[in-house]
Amino acid sequence: MMRTMVDGILIAALLTFVPSSRGAEASGRVVTYPAPAGDFVSNDYQVQAGGQKVDVYGARVLDAPFAGKEYDYGGPYCFANFDMAGPVTVRVTSERSLRNTVIRPQSAGVRMTVVDDHTLSLTLDKPCKFSVEPDGRKGPLLLFANPLETDAPKEGDPNVVYFGPGVHKPEKISLGTGQTLYLAGGAVVKAEVYAQGENIRICGRGILDGSDWEWRKGPVGNLIAIRNSANVEVTGITLRGSSHWTIVPSSSRNVTIRNVKLCNSRVQNDDGINPCNSQDVRITDCFIRSDDDCVALKGLDLGAANNNVERITVENSILWCDRARIFLLGHESRAAYMRDVTLRNLDIIHFTMTPFLLEPGEDMRMENIVIEDIRIHGEGQREFIRLRPVVNQYMHNKVPGFIRDVRFRNVTLDGSPGEYLVQIEGADAAHDVQNVTFENVSILGTKLTSASPPVRIGGHVQSVHFDGAGSQP
Repeated sequence: MMRTMVDGILIAALLTFVPSSRGAEASGRVVTYPAPAGDFVSNDYQVQAGGQKVDVYGARVLDAPFAGKEYDYGGPYCFANFDMAGPVTVRVTSERSLRNTVIRPQSAGVRMTVVDDHTLSLTLDKPCKFSVEPDGRKGPLLLFANPLETDAPKEGDPNVVYFGPGVHKPEKISLGTGQTLYLAGGAVVKAEVYAQGENIRICGRGILDGSDWEWRKGPVGNLIAIRNSANVEVTGITLRGSSHWTIVPSSSRNVTIRNVKLCNSRVQNDDGINPCNSQDVRITDCFIRSDDDCVALKGLDLGAANNNVERITVENSILWCDRARIFLLGHESRAAYMRDVTLRNLDIIHFTMTPFLLEPGEDMRMENIVIEDIRIHGEGQREFIRLRPVVNQYMHNKVPGFIRDVRFRNVTLDGSPGEYLVQIEGADAAHDVQNVTFENVSILGTKLTSASPPVRIGGHVQSVHFDGAGSQP
């Protein structure tokens, strides 16, 4: 009897420490979430993580009325999520050739082995996000390896709006003070979310899906609209197919967007994350693919008590924009200040228009902008950086703005040859650009200086510095 009890204890202990991944090639733990029946899954790729099947979802590019235009961003693509801890081997197979696959970004640290023409073995040491690209932009697989979920709320809690596995169609979800929206792994929730209040949380491993609505016809106007709120966190979820701007903190403060994956490019105007007239917004550990701007800082409300756009941080993230800009600062400038903005430790893996476009108007003062530790993959684009106060069609007061104290530090652009213009120009004597620094910025392996061919410095500009050299002009 005693021997039987001891044996049972030993077996239970061994089972406790067996990781959920299977097979000798994996030593870490993996958690997967089966896709619900009836959702838009893809057969373009088959994925296993730690020996477990990982379902692959489909994403779309350029629905009507944009389909069939002259531009082509590679067609439909796929994405998949799983959770992990410890080293994990991922196996990817496809009927298409995988022989020339590239993993972006390199900083993800994924080690790839081409097993055969249709099979890849990927080794991941830690959670990360990356793009598996057999043919560049054409039909990639986006893989999101999340950390293990540790703080899932309980179903039945009166302050939790809970969606378990399956397809759900509530269309509109409203959240108020103290409420949590939870999307469990394997949940696809077809809704837009309106949040207003304090201490609000949106979390989980599920998918918030806006792809059933035509362009600009969603019930809220954003996939997640955060209005006049404080202490809001959006974490862990995947967003697919927004019909308009995707996550918009407006007139809000203390907003954190963490480990969020945006799989857009179905329509135009699907901006990724747009902090508007908000303060203390942190965007961290995210993957954003959009047709329109990945991150745009805007001032839309001149009459708010505190309408400035201040203390915005975007960090530790991967960005891909099909048609527009990676960062757009100031096109809607109805605020006195846009300042204390930090963009750091970022990988820009695909872009089309100017990645860094700073164009304030309406007398907005754009100041104290730090852009550092950025890695960019270029494909021969014409523009890289543009700093220029302007007047445009989005502005109510038809006057330019100001730019002060912008620092680019440890920024590298590699890839194919191109112009990659760096343009700095004031609007007039009153609306000028002052104090711009380039420190350890390189294009195609050559450090940027005032004499570099891409550099264009126009009028009404004061104090542009390159790596400790004297100011130009």
